[in-house]
Amino acid sequence: MAVDEHSQDTPAEPPLPPPASPGPQPRRTSLRALLRTRPLPRPRWRTAHWWVLGLAAAVHTYWLLTLVALRFIDPFTTGVQLERRVKSWFSPAWLRGASYQKRSEFVPLSRLPAHVAHAVIAAEDGRFYLHHGIDWEEIEEVIEDAGEKGRITRGASTITQQLVKNLYFTTHGNPVRKLAEFTLAPMADLVLGKRRVLELYLNVAEWGPGVFGIEAAARHHYGVSAVRLDRDQAARLAACLPSPLRRRPARMTSYAAIIQERMRLMGW
Repeated sequence: MAVDEHSQDTPAEPPLPPPASPGPQPRRTSLRALLRTRPLPRPRWRTAHWWVLGLAAAVHTYWLLTLVALRFIDPFTTGVQLERRVKSWFSPAWLRGASYQKRSEFVPLSRLPAHVAHAVIAAEDGRFYLHHGIDWEEIEEVIEDAGEKGRITRGASTITQQLVKNLYFTTHGNPVRKLAEFTLAPMADLVLGKRRVLELYLNVAEWGPGVFGIEAAARHHYGVSAVRLDRDQAARLAACLPSPLRRRPARMTSYAAIIQERMRLMGW
């Protein structure tokens, strides 16, 4: 049997080495994982938004708590009274040595003659018992009147709005204060009720330089207690409320007559 010479003389080829392992591959991170582990920074406007909401909530909580307290406690001062006190420090009279004197004495509504409250309602807020702090009908009439005449000739503030202005704000008119009144007046109407709103307003309203409340007004202008005011005197004092630092009861003859006619038409 023939033997292949090449098979005996040629050495066998060594086996090929196994292929090298590719090694660990870099791990791919999904976009969802990136967003979960690396949150994007919150926009500044969102942070400011939460600060504004928190401040508004704190202010409204303060208003609510103080209104609840005012159901049972008479205020010892108001925002307008503090405003007048601060202004007096820079007045010529104060610089000459004259001191500012605040006159105020709280009188329960039950002690006042009915025509005192009726005169103020007829002069300031004829639908006082029909609205809930904001008189939307009056606002609509004022807007229509302003559209016809080209300017605003009268206001539409209710007694409740004027009360919260006296309690919490100043006499300076600005949109921020008006906006606050529109949120605060319904709250005051709900928490205090009509009778307490009227009682507080009659006792904190301004009736002259340093004169606050119907009792101080009656003594300052007529030299009598508020419980002794007659119908004409009450109407004249009510006529001064839109501009208490300039108007005087003695000069309010025509407007006082209008107020008394309104009272008559309203059954008072």
